[in-house]
Amino acid sequence: MSLATVQPAKISRVLPDSIAQEIGFEVGDAIVSINQTQPRDLIDYRFLCSDEYLELEVIDTAGDLHQIEIEKDYDDDLGLEFETALFDGLIQCNNRCPFCFIDQQPPGKRQSLYLKDDDYRLSFLYGSYLTLTNLTEKEWQRIEQMRLSPLFVSVHATEAKIRTRLLKNERAGLIMSQLRWFQKRRLQIHAQVVVCPGINDGEHLTRTLLDLASFHQGEIPAVVSAAVVPVGLTRFRPPEDELTPVSQQQAIAVIEQVQQLQAKFKRQLGSTFAWLADEWFLIAREDIPPESHYEDYPQIGNGVGSIRLFLKQFQATAQKMLPKAIPQPRRFTWVVGNAVEQAFQPLVAQLNEVQGLEVNLVALNSQYWGQEITVTGLLTGQDLLTGLSNKDLGDGVLLPSLMLKHDDTKFLDDLTVADVSTQLARPIFPVSGVEELINQCLDLNIVGVSS
Repeated sequence: MSLATVQPAKISRVLPDSIAQEIGFEVGDAIVSINQTQPRDLIDYRFLCSDEYLELEVIDTAGDLHQIEIEKDYDDDLGLEFETALFDGLIQCNNRCPFCFIDQQPPGKRQSLYLKDDDYRLSFLYGSYLTLTNLTEKEWQRIEQMRLSPLFVSVHATEAKIRTRLLKNERAGLIMSQLRWFQKRRLQIHAQVVVCPGINDGEHLTRTLLDLASFHQGEIPAVVSAAVVPVGLTRFRPPEDELTPVSQQQAIAVIEQVQQLQAKFKRQLGSTFAWLADEWFLIAREDIPPESHYEDYPQIGNGVGSIRLFLKQFQATAQKMLPKAIPQPRRFTWVVGNAVEQAFQPLVAQLNEVQGLEVNLVALNSQYWGQEITVTGLLTGQDLLTGLSNKDLGDGVLLPSLMLKHDDTKFLDDLTVADVSTQLARPIFPVSGVEELINQCLDLNIVGVSS
């Protein structure tokens, strides 16, 4: 990426009581350079701003260029946030994985839904997964020099032929040498394996997990953990993609297979190391493992232990917050994906023990995506309209905010919360986390989105 393609870093927020606010930075200002260096991303910005003396070139909202000098303590943060973490554009994917969710969406939706992220910087900053197939020598050098670790890597298979078949990219077969590269430099990754029945399951899955576990050794293991995730398919996926959804019987078999390896890893490595995503147990209709199984939740971002952690947080928060009764009767509809219906029933029962409060759980599958079993985050506005129309929704709908675009009110099908609220003729209350959920149940003064 040449500096000619690097754009000034446009400011989206100035934190209160920060150095930046004191100097007079405003939203819409943009940083061109720091100490004569043009930052290409948030990583560069943070590194450059760690110095005690800064010379900044800044363009204000009127387009005027300013030279600003700042003296501060080493590592003090300026208190700025930006519209994007990447000032030189997204490094996109060059693979053609048949299970890629981006290719399993209908056409005509917002453009951001079709961006294929395979950017090591977003992996380092936010934990998104990348494949390592598109890195230039310069990018490998930067990872090493700046110690960008851990990264999150979609491995899928360690056998070169299998991984090349899955990613449809000849460079995919280099994965084992790339893992050795991380090991030699004492850098770390978290690995992901998306299991596609008939391709990388069975003996191939065992081989992959054993290979990955061989890098889990020493004080700084190159592979910290591995997540095993079932392939997710939608009705929009490309024809002749050679993929089949995971059946209940297959899920049961994978759980047994991985649990045997987990016991081996626990004995040899002192860690479970390879983790099954919650979806396996939901598809198999088996109980989620106990909290003690998940150690420090190393793969929580991959849906490993997220249900168990939510149940734990609910119990702790409910014990502190739930009263015996509320003065004004309230009724809510709590909508979730049907994958968690059984696990969430005890939570609903606990809420309904509060005198005057009634919460009805409505667990939906996604007809939009064509899925029989659906996690909550994939429900769309159309799914809500299909599943909730002509129902008594009480005082409103409790909506987990993970269904929505980050910092926005759009579902994955581009309907908005306001669109759905209007058609249902009921207010919708997006809630993020347990505390917001319980607060909404107890306090109607919290503002929702209504028609």
